[in-house]
Amino acid sequence: MYPRYSFPPRTLAGLIVDWLLARRRSFRRDALACIGRLEPPLRIFGGEHIPPAGPCVVTFNHYHRPDFNAIWMAAAIASQVPVEMHFVTTGELTYPGKWYAPVGKVFTKIVLARAARIYGFTTMPPMPPRPKDVEARARSVRRVLDAVRREKDIVLGLAPEGGDNPTGGIAMPASGAGRFALLLAAAGLRFVPVGVCEADGALCLRFGAAYELSVPRGLSSDEKDEVAATMVMSHIARLLPERLRGIFDHG
Repeated sequence: MYPRYSFPPRTLAGLIVDWLLARRRSFRRDALACIGRLEPPLRIFGGEHIPPAGPCVVTFNHYHRPDFNAIWMAAAIASQVPVEMHFVTTGELTYPGKWYAPVGKVFTKIVLARAARIYGFTTMPPMPPRPKDVEARARSVRRVLDAVRREKDIVLGLAPEGGDNPTGGIAMPASGAGRFALLLAAAGLRFVPVGVCEADGALCLRFGAAYELSVPRGLSSDEKDEVAATMVMSHIARLLPERLRGIFDHG
């Protein structure tokens, strides 16, 4: 048994109009409207760790099962954080192995770019990384860091895995995710881990205590990347049921 997800007709209609007009919207307001319709209601654990403001980055697992739309993860988190969040989202859906992938990639690239514009998000090229996306990914990282410098109390939202894991459990992010996290840490952001899952028929969020991300000195660039990514995902894994901890299940 899974939760019943639905979009408010008024919110959906307004989103379509604003999408066509490229007019800014409040993602938090839309998230509250959508999460308010969840049956059963959203369940929150560790509410005392919900950040009242930034600067911080809320990191969460990319929960996945068939027919689950990833938008509900972001909406659930945004409905609980009392300020507008700046999510780092995928800029394209790739549909691996599907016959409609070529058309789907072009269509979603257009749709997601406009959605990011009206909500003030930053898009990243899809995961896993493709050689052709190196420059585009670097530009996206620079845009996020520029936003961090502009908005002193920014609350970023980031799923380090960047895509679905068919097993449902969390997985090691692609190369570069740890380096990105360290850049955010160097910019003064603390990390707030969140575990997202469905349990007992409800969508659940478990917030963990904020922490500062740092790695030992003397490591190579690749080692720093791996250690940082492992630390971020381990904090998230501790907030998940054992069945979803993947390679980060340390007992």
